[in-house]
Amino acid sequence: MHPATPAPADEPTQHNGSLPAGGWNRRHLLRMLAGTAIAVPVGSLLAACGGEEEPAALDPNAKYTVSFFWWGGEARAKLTEEALKLYTSKHPNVTITPTWQAFTGYYDKLATISAGGNAPDIFQIDDNGLAEYAGRNVTLDLSKYTANKKIDVSKHPESLTKYGQLGGKQVAIATGENTPAIIYDKTKLTELGIEVPQIGWTYDQIITWGAGVTTKAGGKYWGLMDPSSDYKALWLWLRAQGKEFYDGPKIAFSEADLVAWFQLWVDARTKGATPPADICHEAVTGSVATQLVVTKKAAVSFMWSNQLSEMQKATKNDLGMTAYPGDPKGQWARASTYWAASRTTKAPDVVADIINFLVNDVEAGKILGVDRGLPNNLDVRKAVSDALTDQKMKDTVTFENEITPKFGPAPAPPPKGHSGLRNTLRDIAETVSYGKATPEAAAKQFFTEAAAALA
Repeated sequence: MHPATPAPADEPTQHNGSLPAGGWNRRHLLRMLAGTAIAVPVGSLLAACGGEEEPAALDPNAKYTVSFFWWGGEARAKLTEEALKLYTSKHPNVTITPTWQAFTGYYDKLATISAGGNAPDIFQIDDNGLAEYAGRNVTLDLSKYTANKKIDVSKHPESLTKYGQLGGKQVAIATGENTPAIIYDKTKLTELGIEVPQIGWTYDQIITWGAGVTTKAGGKYWGLMDPSSDYKALWLWLRAQGKEFYDGPKIAFSEADLVAWFQLWVDARTKGATPPADICHEAVTGSVATQLVVTKKAAVSFMWSNQLSEMQKATKNDLGMTAYPGDPKGQWARASTYWAASRTTKAPDVVADIINFLVNDVEAGKILGVDRGLPNNLDVRKAVSDALTDQKMKDTVTFENEITPKFGPAPAPPPKGHSGLRNTLRDIAETVSYGKATPEAAAKQFFTEAAAALA
């Protein structure tokens, strides 16, 4: 793929939710992107900057193609494409080729298409891959654009802006503010006559509560998803105890800590608070469609606050949201995802303009809502909050506003290797839930693999 090459006008608008089983290759990607074009004009082309060399100013009358890659469900795809179409209506000489897929396999595909300097011009990333892609010199340094306000971060919380900085460079721009949240089935809990989970409950409390849900439901519906394979649940459990997941490029907790974490969920399953391993396995990828709250197999799923609206669209039961168990000081205001740009893009000014539009334009903000978290720009955040008609998006804003003052300080973004290590935790935790390994053996294996992954 050659990013930002001249493109023919008036190509059809499409999106692609499926990817070839054999992976991406150069020919397929070119053919696919050509078939997914959205006509997008560029209005204010920015002063050239952003690469190792200062590129010549772009011709405002020329046609350019900007590839755009993200993960998410159908709802996110619709909102994102609508926002991009708004950009196209304001800037008629750029073509954006949008491609999206479910989260499962996203990083595998991004790694494949990024090989050899062919990364999409703009791509979605989270803190699981931020250090890795910046460390591999895939991302464009956006520092010049934030310095000259072509990407204006003056009304963004400083913590969110800094959360996209590594090695003195602005390697990405947060799409919004987010925090982990448990999402529960209010309809089912009301039917059972059981109170909803509360902020500040300990893990022991919620496990006891979960066992009660299972008992009250007759043993065919469970209280909790087993989050032992969920890195963010482990991280918040550690932080509530004054510990961290990472110390620079090293694991900051002990093997004994991980044994205790795994044992906590072995005991929870024994008490009946969580389903059998086969049922939990359905949901470990994080896909909204397979969450146990959506499939009506458990009352609680461990997710992100911005996912409430999309999950609500997938079930007729009314859903609610609260914090992960433990002291809320273990949580922090974090970037839900980021917009990153390819270092090899041939139109860095256009790329910067699109990113700036997505995070600072009020109308774009109203379209995107809180699907990727609360908007960074505080003026946009207020406008979005005031204009929301989706009740679950309103609930997300209310939740974030309520819990943010209770947060602790943010840690540094995870180091290079974290995205793979997160999958390692998932796979090893499942060996415990399936009874194939003891907590002690699983913890030992994790630390062995972590040492290699973070080396």
